[in-house]
Amino acid sequence: MGGYVLRRLMMMLPVLWGISVLVFLIMALIPGDPAQALLGAYATPEHLTRVRAELGLERPLVERYFVWLGQVLHGELGRAYSLDRPVLDEVLERLGPSLLLAGTALLLCTLFGLAAGVVSAVRQYGWQDKLVTLLVLVGLSTPSFWLGLMLILLFAVTLQWFPASGMFAIYGGGDLADLLHHLTLPAITLAVVATGVIARLTRSSMLEVLRQDYVRTARAKGLPERRVIGVHAFRNALVTVVPAIGIQTGFVLGGAVYIETVFQWPGIGRMLVTAIGTRDVLLVQGGVLVVAACYVLINLLTDLVQHLLDPRITA
Repeated sequence: MGGYVLRRLMMMLPVLWGISVLVFLIMALIPGDPAQALLGAYATPEHLTRVRAELGLERPLVERYFVWLGQVLHGELGRAYSLDRPVLDEVLERLGPSLLLAGTALLLCTLFGLAAGVVSAVRQYGWQDKLVTLLVLVGLSTPSFWLGLMLILLFAVTLQWFPASGMFAIYGGGDLADLLHHLTLPAITLAVVATGVIARLTRSSMLEVLRQDYVRTARAKGLPERRVIGVHAFRNALVTVVPAIGIQTGFVLGGAVYIETVFQWPGIGRMLVTAIGTRDVLLVQGGVLVVAACYVLINLLTDLVQHLLDPRITA
């Protein structure tokens, strides 16, 4: 087990390095002057020169990358010029709300996706299977940002059951109930597509497992059907489904960018949208790097869970 974890940790390093190169090049090769975008059209030449020097824009591209990489390795992501504060402080402040939203959405899509997939497989060709298939297709075909706007229109504007934006009420609130009240709509919106993906994969995996000889043997021994499904079939189906859950984590984290914008959620996604608009290079690079590191760590945990479910998986 220790060797498996060590190999996975070593594989993380080139992935994170590749992400750092990619995000740096994307921000560096965008047309336009970042200093001009930060300061606006009425910035004086002196201010532009000072900002270019502070951001290192006058250095060669390769030199700028290695200077930034050295700062990252020392735990320093630079300073967000548009906010006048360290990038790391801003990212860590925004990371909590983003992880809360993404974690809640991932929990919802995992629970409902697994349950829907199991029911659909056990009741194959029944009305339950057809209903789940219909709901999955609708969920996969619905753009998340549009679904979020429709939920706001129905539940926030028309019915007024939930707030339309924010993480806490502006006046009063601030407790757990207030947080859950604000979290409901964005978490559901973010979970819909991932739920459909997990449900479809769970169904196909369960159908394959239910045809195996050991399942027929368990039924022939007279074991209760609930035990056959819950212990023998579901556990083995999870070996296939768990990696998909890890992949959906990336989609959930990526989807949080526009969902946070729709619901005005104070997370990293909304921060990145604002930072890209102002061309705050260091803030974008630091935010993307932290989100990518979270995704890689979650995939490591997913691999460990898969290894625990099936110790034969060592690669």
